[in-house]
Amino acid sequence: MTGSEITGSGRRLPGHSFHPDILREYDVRGIVGRTLFPADARALGAAFGALVGREGGSTVCVGWDGRHSSPDLRDALIDGLAASGRNVVAVGRGPTPMLNFAVHDRSADAGVMVTGSHNPGDHNGFKMAFGPGCGGGRPVFGAEIRELGRRAAAGFDATAAPGETGAIDIADAYTDRLIAELDDADLSPLTVVWDCGNGAAGEIAARLTGRLAGTHRLLFAEIDGGFPNHHPDPTVAANLADLQAAIAQHGADVGIAFDGDGDRIGVVDDSGAILWADQTMVYFAADLLRQQPGARLIADVKASQVFFDEVMRLGGKPEMHRTGHSPIKSRMQETGAPMAGEMSGHLFFRDRYYGFDDALYAAVRLLRIVAGDPAPLSAFRAGLPAAFNTPEIRIDVDEARKFAIVDAVRARLEAAGTEFVTIDGVRARTEDGWWLLRASNTQAALSLRCESPTEAGLARLVDDLRGMLAAEGVDLPAV
Repeated sequence: MTGSEITGSGRRLPGHSFHPDILREYDVRGIVGRTLFPADARALGAAFGALVGREGGSTVCVGWDGRHSSPDLRDALIDGLAASGRNVVAVGRGPTPMLNFAVHDRSADAGVMVTGSHNPGDHNGFKMAFGPGCGGGRPVFGAEIRELGRRAAAGFDATAAPGETGAIDIADAYTDRLIAELDDADLSPLTVVWDCGNGAAGEIAARLTGRLAGTHRLLFAEIDGGFPNHHPDPTVAANLADLQAAIAQHGADVGIAFDGDGDRIGVVDDSGAILWADQTMVYFAADLLRQQPGARLIADVKASQVFFDEVMRLGGKPEMHRTGHSPIKSRMQETGAPMAGEMSGHLFFRDRYYGFDDALYAAVRLLRIVAGDPAPLSAFRAGLPAAFNTPEIRIDVDEARKFAIVDAVRARLEAAGTEFVTIDGVRARTEDGWWLLRASNTQAALSLRCESPTEAGLARLVDDLRGMLAAEGVDLPAV
């Protein structure tokens, strides 16, 4: 890695080369002190600032999470943004959706969040997006992230005068907006447990629950970038054990968990059972479709067939789209769908909200439905069609081979006359259910998932997929 300070009487921004591992499909992310340094943050700020300027924007909001490395990266990022001529507004430490809210609330042109999301404590990175009035409010991903790498490597002249920098406290306004979702809902009968996982959502969750009716128990709300209690990733069942125990202890109606930067939600019902993201989406869909019959609802290709079938049964128009929070959000904007989501727990609402993924907003929206439902959340979960599935399985393969393996399996399916879709990899459907094989967008790996209405059917699906992979020299481990 090479890098240099943004200095010099001519205000020339020298070329900077990022470590090849940190420019990801959906964000910029690395290991602090090994692949990610403040010099990277400074160069990224300058390159992104230039991109915002090209779109006609002038003001960029910056937020940061609770990782120990975030303040240094924040300061360097702000230096780079200001050197590019952008005005910078620091909105404080908190969850990524608070930064996104600030962009909307202050009519900013773009936002950058310093966050490692749900990754280990020594990781960190940056999520970037344009505001609604600049670039159409789209997330920055894929080709535009690669463009930032090229811009930084080339170097360019800074503007004649740096942009101005300032700070605001947006936490109260953001909390007010979350509470506004509840309208006249009566939460007083509810007992709710919130597991913040020592992530960036903790302080807002404490402000929020302090103003809500009902009984609210907070776990690990102290922001600590070392994550001393458990890893903040609600898609992993082991990370929900403390939440499940607290639900049992307090007789809670529902439990809510957040990832490290508060844009992904996990849900546990009153019996202690986990509602995975696609099941939670069905719960939201049933409520939304009563208000908007026939609405289009989007889920990623990893989602259960139960989601698509239930949305159809409820009178909606389900759509399957490629995995990734940026593609899902972009598709929702393109189609005007009121809701979208993916299995990782990113849930997006354009209905009554701004369209970005916000786990705190999803939480209060969930509580509003639970409070008005005479049946417990466990009854909804028990009423869903049976589905037996594998977790997401990742198999390491050479980067150069991963797409070729998927293409070869697709050719075999075509030759066999098997029904499949190619929205993102291949999702094959048989009388036993379906299986998915796709190349990971973020790792040198294949991603797999299988689902069937029966345990025997699931075993057959796994065997079918194992045979397909074996023909390409790839071993599927025991499931």
